Amino acid sequence: MTHFPRAIRRLALVLPAALLASQPLLAQEPAAPTPQYLTPADGTPWIYEGSDVPRDEEWTFGELPNGVRYAVRNNGVPPDQVSVRVRIDAGSLHEEESERGYAHLLEHLLFRESKYLGPAEAIPTWQRLGATFGSDTNAETSPTHTVFKLDLPNISTTKLAESMKLLSGMVRSPVLSDANVRAEVPIVMAEKRERGGPGERAGNASREVLFAGQRLATRTPIGTEETLAAATGASVSAFYKRWYRPENVVVVATGDMDPKQLAAEIEAWFGDWQGEGPHVPAPAFGDPVAPAGADPDNPVGEIGVIVEPDLPRSFTYAVMRPWRPVQDTVAYNEGLLRDALAQALINRRLESRARAGGSYLYAQVAQDDVSRSADMTFVNFAPLTGDWKAALDDIRGVIADALATPPSQEEIDRELAEFEIVFTSQVEQRRVLPGPRLADDVVNAVDIREAIAAPETVLTVFNSMKATLTPERVLDHTRALFAGDVIRAAYVTPTTGEASEAAIRAALGEDIAADGEARIAAQAISFDELPPVGEPGEIATQAPIGVLDIEQVEFANGVKAILWANDAEPGRVAVKVRFGAGYRAIDPDDAVYANLGYAALIGSGIGELGQEELDVLATGRKFGFDFQVGDGAFTFYAQTREQDLEEQLYLFAAKLAMPGWDPNPVIRAKAAGKLAYESYGSNPGGILQRDLEYLVRDSDPRFRTPTPEMYDAATPAGFREFWEPLLAQGPVEVLVFGEFDKAETVEALRRTFGALAPREAPSAAVLERAVDFPEAGATVVRHHRGDANQAAAVIAWPSGAGVENLRESRRLEVLTSLFNNRLMDAMREHAGASYSPVVRSDWPSDVNSGGRIAALAQLRPEDVPVFFAEAERIAKELASAPVGEDEYNRVVEPLRQYVSRASTGNLFWLYQLEGATVDARRIPMLRFLLSDYTQTTPADLQVLAQKYFGSREGWRLAVIPQGQEVVTASGGEDAVAGR
Repeated sequence: MTHFPRAIRRLALVLPAALLASQPLLAQEPAAPTPQYLTPADGTPWIYEGSDVPRDEEWTFGELPNGVRYAVRNNGVPPDQVSVRVRIDAGSLHEEESERGYAHLLEHLLFRESKYLGPAEAIPTWQRLGATFGSDTNAETSPTHTVFKLDLPNISTTKLAESMKLLSGMVRSPVLSDANVRAEVPIVMAEKRERGGPGERAGNASREVLFAGQRLATRTPIGTEETLAAATGASVSAFYKRWYRPENVVVVATGDMDPKQLAAEIEAWFGDWQGEGPHVPAPAFGDPVAPAGADPDNPVGEIGVIVEPDLPRSFTYAVMRPWRPVQDTVAYNEGLLRDALAQALINRRLESRARAGGSYLYAQVAQDDVSRSADMTFVNFAPLTGDWKAALDDIRGVIADALATPPSQEEIDRELAEFEIVFTSQVEQRRVLPGPRLADDVVNAVDIREAIAAPETVLTVFNSMKATLTPERVLDHTRALFAGDVIRAAYVTPTTGEASEAAIRAALGEDIAADGEARIAAQAISFDELPPVGEPGEIATQAPIGVLDIEQVEFANGVKAILWANDAEPGRVAVKVRFGAGYRAIDPDDAVYANLGYAALIGSGIGELGQEELDVLATGRKFGFDFQVGDGAFTFYAQTREQDLEEQLYLFAAKLAMPGWDPNPVIRAKAAGKLAYESYGSNPGGILQRDLEYLVRDSDPRFRTPTPEMYDAATPAGFREFWEPLLAQGPVEVLVFGEFDKAETVEALRRTFGALAPREAPSAAVLERAVDFPEAGATVVRHHRGDANQAAAVIAWPSGAGVENLRESRRLEVLTSLFNNRLMDAMREHAGASYSPVVRSDWPSDVNSGGRIAALAQLRPEDVPVFFAEAERIAKELASAPVGEDEYNRVVEPLRQYVSRASTGNLFWLYQLEGATVDARRIPMLRFLLSDYTQTTPADLQVLAQKYFGSREGWRLAVIPQGQEVVTASGGEDAVAGR
């Protein structure tokens, strides 16, 4: 196995070193001082106070005299990056009634202007430092906190100091003027508008029921139009001064740097911060309380029936208990593991019942501590029909059985094997855990007032308690999960009169007999007992491809494999199988079966094994089985590990050689498709999800979202008739990247994919099927049934496809990034016309047609013409003149850093090389990858813009509310009405 340290395995292995030279961005500044407030080695870090959980020694903690707490850690994944999180212990639950939405508004305002950043300078500044807005630079507001996030690539001590300075200025000294509030409120309103619709209404109504009497019932982070419209610099400043104080702040920094350097910068920029005025304690969030007269043995309380004609049915009931801070001890965590085991046992039984054709589409039990407001055991399910009571009774019967009778030891052992594989994998992969995730873990631990534990600690606690997980003890924890102070329920239904609060209260008050039929009998199934795929095949050729230590193997039956064995990501192996011709092989009348394949093809089984048997086989193993229909191939994908790699390969090969055809997954997938279809019409985003791919491919029936009538006409027999020949189609390509023994894996491939019968290649007619682009002309109009202030608009231009011009596709990504920045500025600043417009380039590389550049935004109906005008203006400007140096660098530097970081991972190389056994031109094109992104000049980009934007008008789509008309402007006024 080849050893490639992550820090040196990037594109430097295939690209000239000059292309990877870092860009000088900042003047050299003095070195940071030595940290003064680290927790001493014999001290207790603040996050472990009151806990006996063993300390994770890779973290270093400190606490400043002003109350700021911090945690720092060295981490080299990805290399040369530092991830910083600044958490404020203030969210929407800290708002007064007149301040609803202020915590989230502040999140926006801190990016608008602050001590070291002038108006609207934050995003461009982070881009110059190589950080991509939205992924590397972001923030979040929840009911309990606000977190500012920065993932800074190409790190140096100078960049770290500058970034910590800028972050400190944002948090400590934002400019909260009336002008800034007036500028930012419309953008927040646009975000609120884009989130709105039936889903938001149903969520808010459900929350008001489930958290009746508590702040969480009405405190959503987005706020209300009334409070946001009334916001002023003074009112927002009052909220800021109350909560943005050093004692409410935790700073987390992890990355490819000495932790002491990280700590020193935190101390330097946050150490002298002092809050204004006296400390204000957090408000009481309230407790769930049963109404007077509730049955103490079954305390059913508030019930809500929410009618939303465009939403599928969903039912939630919850057993609620007050949330209280805990002592995060080993014993407490052992209790959490027992709770998790109890939930897993019930969920497996509920899923088994659903698979067999139950009265519900899905059902799940989950315990959660919600926003420090309630300790809750949720039961969520989707009735298949309007007979919600039958589904509720079925689910409560399964739960009643779990409450009455202990599980079998075999059931417990099966779930423990599943837990063990998760905990063991976390230990194996510890050294490749990414820095952003580690930083987020600490933030989340602070939020729920718990400590953090190293993966080894979690595994040790698990192993030490396994013997104590007796059936009787699991029964005790199951009963505790379903005991509480009050039971509340919310039912979302599309049909008026289908349910009433009284009927649901009566149903929840009934005694339900235990239903033991859902218990899953122990089965002994071994891979050794399964039939072979066929006679092991012969290796025809095996040779390096000329990149890194990657090899290609071809078997006598025509199957080809690309293998890269390396130890850069311990415990991880990525497997991808490509076969057949993808959408090219689908006839126009068969779109419904292609769609059903996503949900039902894997579940329909292998040979005589159904989904239940496959789950038994997977016990104690790390398998995956994702299926996708691509433009030019069908794909299976999995993340596994070396110990389970041969069995994973067997499952994929067996699915091609001897597929099963259990009808139940098809029936279930049909039901799910029908339930979801009506919800598409409830908002502009749903219409885009339903229709955009179909429309932008010139109304090609293969890409149509199936209607309920199409689902009704589909049958399990038709499903088999459609998929059986496609599973027998070639060519077959297998990619295996990760930590594995190459020789053993080649042998495993010989026994699995090498043993397949030779595959029939698709016909020339199939391979030559093209995807057309619609002609530009009058705006295409679609209508939604949602809120009258919601609309969406798309403008698109055809581009290219295929491998031959793959390098041009990379340059187009630079161009579309420039387009995206300009469109974001234009639409967000146009009175908040759109919160998050996006421009993207789609260039299918394994077919020769179907590429496009598309700009999309959700906005107000009256701003649709603004969007079209701005997009067309930007397209023409990009074609008429080259961009300036600063604007160019703000796009290229983040792209350079993104590619540099991504290339440290196996998946990057897998995605770059998939399809290379069919078209080997992909391989030599790798050497130009970084230069295509970073050395495409402004003049080159102008030529591209002239080619793709100057030759024709864009195709336009507007999604507006029913009953409204749309007017677009593009080379003249053009009114298109639809009702």
